Amino acid sequence: MKIICLTEETVETLYLLGREDLIQGVSQYVERPALARNKHPVVSQFIRSDIEKIVSLKPDLVIGFSDLQKNIAAELIARGVNVLVTNQRTLAEVLQTILLIGRLVGEAPKAQELVEEFEKKLNKIKTLSSQFPRKVRVYFEEWDHPRYSAIKWVSELIEATGGENIFADKTGSFAREREVTAEEIISRDPEVIFACWCGKKVNLKSIDQHFPQVRAVKNQFVWELDPAIFLQPGPALFIDGLDQMLEKIEKVATLTF
Repeated sequence: MKIICLTEETVETLYLLGREDLIQGVSQYVERPALARNKHPVVSQFIRSDIEKIVSLKPDLVIGFSDLQKNIAAELIARGVNVLVTNQRTLAEVLQTILLIGRLVGEAPKAQELVEEFEKKLNKIKTLSSQFPRKVRVYFEEWDHPRYSAIKWVSELIEATGGENIFADKTGSFAREREVTAEEIISRDPEVIFACWCGKKVNLKSIDQHFPQVRAVKNQFVWELDPAIFLQPGPALFIDGLDQMLEKIEKVATLTF
């Protein structure tokens, strides 16, 4: 079987399942695992792909993610290519997708073992964070112009690690459903700001300048997070995302002002 991976999380999943030999093409944004960066042909960005190159590789299956890749999927289907597009938005759906990929490549037992490991870690983190003195108000910024807050799986990470997503009422699948204003951010006064801009470096100074009155800025609890970990709905959320978020939220939760 030959598989083309249009997004990063499928690549990492296949490596964890020991089936990286199936990968025939990847996205240019692949970072995990590091050895995958230069090992496979690049055939895609995110909303644009090299259709001719993909067809020439004669894949048995192309795996994509989300409605944003619907046009790529449609064009490949029209060219006779088998396409699977998943649309996971929650941590539970991320785990179900890992199980699905495991079944597709004949590694269902390994996928089940991996998912059970992730579930165990998630429950452990929830137990640890439940012992914090209090919940910490968190604003997660996915983009700055316009400002987008956390998608559902990130909101769940925040809650699992001892935080309270100040925009838990805005965690829709579409970016427009997560758009927030500067006025809303100021009024909800987050104690922590996580900036994780999709596709570009975060300008932390601009956040300080826009929100000098909120507690996160006053107390210097503004951190940049890696999109390769937090903005792809795959194993990275469990492997590194939980630990990184827990460390920072715990630091604030245990402080006395």
